[in-house]
Amino acid sequence: MVYQPVRQPRIADVITERLEAMILEGSLTPGQRLPPERELSERFGVSRPSLREAIQKLSARGLLTSRQGGGTFISDELKSGYSDPLLEMLSRHGEFNLDLLEFRDALEGISAYYAALRSTPADKELLIRRFEELDASYAEPRLQDDPHREAKADAAFHLAIAEAGHNVLLLHTIRGIFHLLEKSIVANLAHLFERPGSREQLMSQHRALLDAILEGRAEDARSRAHEHLVYVEEGLLELERAETRAQRALRRAQALPERQD
Repeated sequence: MVYQPVRQPRIADVITERLEAMILEGSLTPGQRLPPERELSERFGVSRPSLREAIQKLSARGLLTSRQGGGTFISDELKSGYSDPLLEMLSRHGEFNLDLLEFRDALEGISAYYAALRSTPADKELLIRRFEELDASYAEPRLQDDPHREAKADAAFHLAIAEAGHNVLLLHTIRGIFHLLEKSIVANLAHLFERPGSREQLMSQHRALLDAILEGRAEDARSRAHEHLVYVEEGLLELERAETRAQRALRRAQALPERQD
């Protein structure tokens, strides 16, 4: 019998795979600076030449970029995979908000489901922190004048759920449309906050979603995510109908014949 020789993997290849895995799982994010070479080699327990070779490979693949005198960074291009002309157009046309809500419903429902099943103590700690930041943005009167701050906190909470789901394709899809998600939430909140009690209702929904994830109730978490987005969608549809009625009434008023004396 002929035995094939066992080939030991090269250290540089092992480091390359490890760094790629960290990028995929979200431990290393676009724009993040890598630790200094000496520190990173100590963390991995490898020589600096092996580390350098791995960094060169990742740079050649477009995953890392170097800045003169500034270190090595995860490429910003990794977060722009969905910023093609179509999405740029979508971000400029608010009438497609409902399409985005339906897309979010599909993605975020399954993300919440997996987050309830798979979230680690560290994930749960981050989720609680993001929820508290969101709660503060809704509760503080001085912050309520800044819809962009509220939208950013809202989007960050939902992104943390995707991270806790530990599915890299879901995570990078949601992360890829993050800027579009923020813009959509700004528009949604501007409309929804015209309804009395909407802030309280939204926070109650977010809290129920958080509790379901923290307690490991996967199906309930998916349902809570769905109910939240249905509430937003119904609010937008209600406002659209009200605006349509107002425009119709205005057209009728303008079309009335002049009164004959």
